[in-house]
Amino acid sequence: MAAATICSTLFIGIPAVAQASDGSEAVATSSRSFTPGSKVRADLLTESTATTVEKDSRWGGIESLNVPATKSQAEKDAEARAQQAQAAASQRQAAQVSRSAARGGAASRVADVPATGTGADVVNYALQFQGIPYVWGGTDPATGFDCSGFTQYVFAHFGIGLPRTADAQGSMGVPVTDPAPGDLMVAPDGSHVGIYVGGGRMIHAPAPGQSVKVQAVYQTFNYRRLV
Repeated sequence: MAAATICSTLFIGIPAVAQASDGSEAVATSSRSFTPGSKVRADLLTESTATTVEKDSRWGGIESLNVPATKSQAEKDAEARAQQAQAAASQRQAAQVSRSAARGGAASRVADVPATGTGADVVNYALQFQGIPYVWGGTDPATGFDCSGFTQYVFAHFGIGLPRTADAQGSMGVPVTDPAPGDLMVAPDGSHVGIYVGGGRMIHAPAPGQSVKVQAVYQTFNYRRLV
C-alpha cells in the first residue's frame, strides 16, 4: 500500500493539499454542520399564575375565609342619607308627642256634656276648647282643629252630624236672621265657620298660627240654627 502524506495549511481560505505518491496533487475539502440550538423562552405570565394544588392540600383555613365586600362610595352616601332621614323622622315624631302632651291639659278640661242640649250647652262645651291650636285638617283636641273640624267636633257631642268642610256645613240647619247662642256661623262664600256665643261674639279656630278663641263676630256671616 502506498503511503500518503496529508498536509494541511493553517491559513484561512487555502484548502488542504494531499500529496499522492505518484506526484499528482489532489485537493481535499471538509465541512461541518451544526444544528442550531433551540431557543428557550420563559412564559413569565403562565409561570406566575399557574399553580397546581393537590386535592387534599390544607392552607390553614385560608380557603374558607369570609372576606366582606367593600362598599362603594355611592352605597355609603345612600346609607348616610337613609340614616339622616330616619333621624329626622324620629325628631318629628318626638316633637309631635311633646305637642300632644302639652295639649292634653287643655283637652282634659272638656266637660262631659249630655248628648242633647240647648244652644247655651253648645257654647259652654265649645268654650272649654279655647287655646287648642289651629291645625289644617285637624278634627280633635289632641291634634288641633281647623275651623270646620272644630264646629264638627262640638256639634257631634250633641248628636248632630256635620259635613267635614265649611262650605258643606253652610247648608245645614235652618237659616235665621236673629242669632242666638249656639247657632252655626258661616261665611258668605263658605270659606269659614264658627259658633255664635252671644253678645256679638263668636268662638272659632281662626287661622294657622292661632288657636281656638272668642272674638267679635264677622258682620257678614250667615247664621244656621241646629239646636
